[in-house]
Amino acid sequence: MKTILLDTNFLLIPGQFNVDIFAEIDRICDFEHEIAVAEVSLQELRKVMVQGSGRDKAAAKLGLELLEHKRVKILESPQKVFKGVDDFLLAIAAEKGFIVATADRELRKRLKEAGVPVIVLRQKQHLQLLR
Repeated sequence: MKTILLDTNFLLIPGQFNVDIFAEIDRICDFEHEIAVAEVSLQELRKVMVQGSGRDKAAAKLGLELLEHKRVKILESPQKVFKGVDDFLLAIAAEKGFIVATADRELRKRLKEAGVPVIVLRQKQHLQLLR
């Protein structure tokens, strides 16, 4: 079973573009998978809820509600110190063979260079798996 790790910005997609990321992941992944989120990403999402603009706040709130509703697996914070969430996602995905779902171009580039498969939003309406 493959693990799909959701980046913080990816969790804003349902609120920003009205895309059901969970249904889309099921559509593009013709293999057994589980969806997970890093605890540090949850912390970032909560921060957006408090400090973000109106639209981003609403999107972050919806993202958190979806995670709870879908009972997404939460990965504990690492013992090792990383420079940021992106470094953690890259390290764990490369080490454990995870797929990362992200809307961050720079992270996507780094993941691609490391040979990590990525799920991205295309045309603000559907997801695509890049291997």
